[in-house]
Amino acid sequence: MHSSEIRYFLAVVNTGSLSAASEQMFVAVSAISRQIQRLEAQLGVALFERHARGMILTEAGQIFENHVRKSMQDMEHAIAQIKGLNAIRRTLIRVACTDGMAFYLLPFLFSRFREQNPAVTFSLRVLNGKEVGEAVRAGDCDVAFQFSLHPERGVDVIASFPAPVLMVMKNDHPLAQQQVRLQDLSHYPVALPEPGTTLRQLFDLACGMSGTFIEPALTCNLFSGHYNFILHTPQAITLCSPFTVMYQAVEHGLTLKALGVDQLTQRTLQIQTPPGRQRSAALTLFLQFISTEMKQQSEKIQQTFGF
Repeated sequence: MHSSEIRYFLAVVNTGSLSAASEQMFVAVSAISRQIQRLEAQLGVALFERHARGMILTEAGQIFENHVRKSMQDMEHAIAQIKGLNAIRRTLIRVACTDGMAFYLLPFLFSRFREQNPAVTFSLRVLNGKEVGEAVRAGDCDVAFQFSLHPERGVDVIASFPAPVLMVMKNDHPLAQQQVRLQDLSHYPVALPEPGTTLRQLFDLACGMSGTFIEPALTCNLFSGHYNFILHTPQAITLCSPFTVMYQAVEHGLTLKALGVDQLTQRTLQIQTPPGRQRSAALTLFLQFISTEMKQQSEKIQQTFGF
């Protein structure tokens, strides 16, 4: 297949008609029509349904479009990586995040990225949610990872993932194999972050609306404290996003469970960059890498624990 056939095919898909594609491409309608017919002859199927109102993709056409666009994206990524080989020298990527992301996920992904890009170094600053937003808007970091309850202004959002608040407990915990209500947590030692974090705000809101009082056995501003507490305290529970323990839960024999409370599903995890700033080749590659990795791993852990 020739590149012109693909270009004309996509032009018709994008515009919805031969005439509109003709105007966009500055090519005669008959020429575009011949190329489409030639493409359909090579594939042995009709790619479009011809109607008076325009051209509509058939099922085969939709499949072909998906593969064409994926191939083009793969080619763009390959070109970016090849260019990056020449462009990436000693490059520092400045990262800002809240504590949960710094516990394991980001250091682990930094290490994975550096396996293929050893010239890239990272500076990681752990801040509270408000400070993370200020850092990315002021350009004091190259990329930020922030849990957000609402659309963020003054930043470029590279990717956004649902980040519900989940319970974390050992697999042998009495609540691990049953549906859990918020009030059930009052019978067990619970580790919580300090007030002011988005997680604690959502949890306190949910408790207030349900009339539930939970007195934490541990309050700590570092998730490492929560994590070691549940590993060594019988029947202990803590709360976090799936991203905080997504690479460790299965390995350490932990269960992630949702509480079925709407207030605890309202957060997203956003990958943010300062607006309007040109990105280095290293940063571009890193953003592609980490967005793909987090999407794949989050889908995997959702399937594993069914939340």
